[in-house]
Amino acid sequence: MPLKINNSKSINKLKNISVLCITMLAAQVLFAQEIIKEEAEKDQAVNDIQTPSKNARKVDGVAAVVGDYILLDSDVDKAIVQLEAQDIDTKNIGRCELFGKLLEDKLYAHHAIQDSIIVSDAEIRQNVNYQIDQFVQQSGQPIEALVKLYKKEDEQTLRDEMFEINKANMLAKKMQEKIVGEIEITPEEVREFFNKIPKDERPTFGTELKVAQIVAEPKVSDEEKQRVIDKLKSFKTDILENGTSFSTKAILYSEDPGSASRGGKYTLDRKQPRMVKEFRQVAFSLQEGEISEPFKSDFGYHIVFCEKIRGQERDVAHILMSPKVSDEAIKEAKERLEKVRKSIVDGDISFADAAREASDEKETRGDGGQLINPITQDYNFELTRMEPELYAQIQNLKDNEVSLVYKEEDRSGKVMFKILMVTDRIDEHEADYARDYLKIKELALNEKQINTIAKWQEEKIMDTYIKISGEYRNCDFNSNWLKK
Repeated sequence: MPLKINNSKSINKLKNISVLCITMLAAQVLFAQEIIKEEAEKDQAVNDIQTPSKNARKVDGVAAVVGDYILLDSDVDKAIVQLEAQDIDTKNIGRCELFGKLLEDKLYAHHAIQDSIIVSDAEIRQNVNYQIDQFVQQSGQPIEALVKLYKKEDEQTLRDEMFEINKANMLAKKMQEKIVGEIEITPEEVREFFNKIPKDERPTFGTELKVAQIVAEPKVSDEEKQRVIDKLKSFKTDILENGTSFSTKAILYSEDPGSASRGGKYTLDRKQPRMVKEFRQVAFSLQEGEISEPFKSDFGYHIVFCEKIRGQERDVAHILMSPKVSDEAIKEAKERLEKVRKSIVDGDISFADAAREASDEKETRGDGGQLINPITQDYNFELTRMEPELYAQIQNLKDNEVSLVYKEEDRSGKVMFKILMVTDRIDEHEADYARDYLKIKELALNEKQINTIAKWQEEKIMDTYIKISGEYRNCDFNSNWLKK
């Protein structure tokens, strides 16, 4: 019996496969995808599908054609392997459902090209570099192992294929954003959405907490900062006067895990500001072949080399070094925060005022240390969706109780200390229009976006060359892929 599929309304369930990207892990499989360059090739593939005989066969296992894109029989299998490699449970995701989502992605990408949506080649290349770096770091194997794993002729062939895959994925994403980008919802629409929900079917929102924190960071000495600056200056001198390779210096000394293995290289685009402001300002001020003086960002100190200028794009390389904190500075930061905690517990100062006066975290101290939920952009954290690290730190705290001093260390080795407090708690409850307006507004907006996407799909499917073959013709799609 065919599987009933509602692709549009499966958005939440399938959000992880909306635009299937490559995560470079050894256990994952690279997606097979190809763009049909000639209409004759597409017609031949379709003819082979439509008129099978004992001498005919599918061209490379073509399962579907969507505009200028094809889907291969193996794509669904590879998608399932990739999802499982990301620890996503695929038991309740049917092959027809996943195939329908792949069709959607190709439809988006095809019409992004028709609508002249531009994607940055520099950003795509940067994604490819990041993916390869992830493989090298996580597997501990050289790039040649990745080339062999995916049975490519050489590294450039692999990079070219990854570039096309990333480009199609980015086109699909931008097309989706364009479809829903200008959709807004009025307060009256939110009220109508809420009122049409039967009372016994209204959503339940889980327990929510508001959490504040005070952070103490060990101070780096002026001598240590100058040591790093002098080191970077010596690198620049060695490169300019002795002809030493900038790339070699970056590989040996740069502390940027995202670029060190490839000689510190990045491609920047003025239209796509991805790097921190200080980095962009210096990089775009350089002439071709010029190396900057050391400069500071939130990540440490850099020198940047401008390799190539191509219009709005620049190929640059950098070396990042971070000043190290001493054991004495770490001890001082902890003791400083212990004193702050004692003042709060003794009632000498409120947590919020202490955060404003003593916290080293500039993002939260102005709000009395209140953490902002990065997903909802408000102060509320739903308990069941809280990050495990944060949950572990506050799970046993009573309201308005100050935690003990925690030590944290990020991947780069940066150390900090913090104390936390649960400043408010809202227990699990049925949706209330006034109290939960922002959440209800989000649900109403999601429904409006889903309906808009469904309407767009319905129109574009009819206007687009689409051919489904083989077993997938038996799927009971919600979208009219078979044009019945």
